[in-house]
Amino acid sequence: MHQFSRAILEKKQQEPKVKRRLHFYARGEQIPLVAQGVWEVDEGRVQLSTLSPEGEEIWLGWAESSAFFGNWFSVLSSYQAIALTDVRLKWYSLAEINNSPYIAQTILPQLVRRMRQTEILLAISGQRRVEVRLQHLLLLLKREVGEPVPEGIRIGMRLTHQDLANAIGTTRVTVTRLLTKFKNEGAITVDSVRHIILKHDSFTNVADW
Repeated sequence: MHQFSRAILEKKQQEPKVKRRLHFYARGEQIPLVAQGVWEVDEGRVQLSTLSPEGEEIWLGWAESSAFFGNWFSVLSSYQAIALTDVRLKWYSLAEINNSPYIAQTILPQLVRRMRQTEILLAISGQRRVEVRLQHLLLLLKREVGEPVPEGIRIGMRLTHQDLANAIGTTRVTVTRLLTKFKNEGAITVDSVRHIILKHDSFTNVADW
């Protein structure tokens, strides 16, 4: 075993079993972010976003189970987190992270995942046509949070048309028009609780990343 890995394993075995208080936030609630620590998602999903100078919301991605988020990970002055579902969170202070190689190592792969997610969202935003941007976003959500159902793959979080518009830099009216077009073409459907379902052969003409 590599010396560094062995040291981490030994440190992990020595880590005190800290029983952390769980913090609960309902769907739609804004989660407070402070500079002295970070949140870990224990259950649920959280939307991460910022505001443009004009006050428009810009999607930065989302955090789900085991993911960490907080001001410490961002250089943006306006950075916010909103519960996409009912969520349970755990709090870690920066002092804990700095003093625990085990916690730091736990955070690292989650940061890599968030970086990859952000990279794909940037690539999507660079697509010239809004329709293609929305198709790519739906394919990303299908891969990241998709749940198999008889009709296809259901996106495992309920997103409003405004949420989708914020993610790809367009208007709610445009997203509504395009989703209606996709429905009429048989590419998507919507279940009884408004989750989008992508058919197995949806958007085969679009190269997925």
